[in-house]
Amino acid sequence: MPAKIRLTRQGRKNIPYYHIVVADSRAPRDGRYIERLGKYFPKTNPASVELNFDRALYWLQTGAEPTDTCRSILSEQGVLLKNHLLNGVKKKALTLEQVETKFSAWLAEKDKKLAAKKDLIKSEVDKAKKQRLEAESKVREAKAAAIAQKAMQKLEAQAEAQAEGEAQAEAEQA
Repeated sequence: MPAKIRLTRQGRKNIPYYHIVVADSRAPRDGRYIERLGKYFPKTNPASVELNFDRALYWLQTGAEPTDTCRSILSEQGVLLKNHLLNGVKKKALTLEQVETKFSAWLAEKDKKLAAKKDLIKSEVDKAKKQRLEAESKVREAKAAAIAQKAMQKLEAQAEAQAEGEAQAEAEQA
């Protein structure tokens, strides 16, 4: 039974989320699976992943083959790196302490990059919001100016009509 680590689609139309599962390669995409390893939400920016790290590592070590998308998700989460480093321990190229230091350094760097990306996205969103507010305020000011101009024209017309009425009243009295 060749096992695969793959995605099963869930969610509504245009709002997908995926379960990361270990399944028999002959089973249908959304069919039976052996174990659910986590969830993947591609609509968020950056895409968010909830993954049972230890079980994913276990299945990789027992020979389960990830699909291309799952391979990139597992790589992003560090499961493939940890598997690679643990294979180095099996070959006596590394010690467990070296593996832990390398992996923790990689995790720290990854967290720093992720925080920088989130800050960049937040600043872009804030900048776009500020530009929208400025554009809205310009439109609002233009509308207020147009309303004020119409009101002034109306007052001027009323003043002219009143002046003409007074002039006619004086002409009738004279």
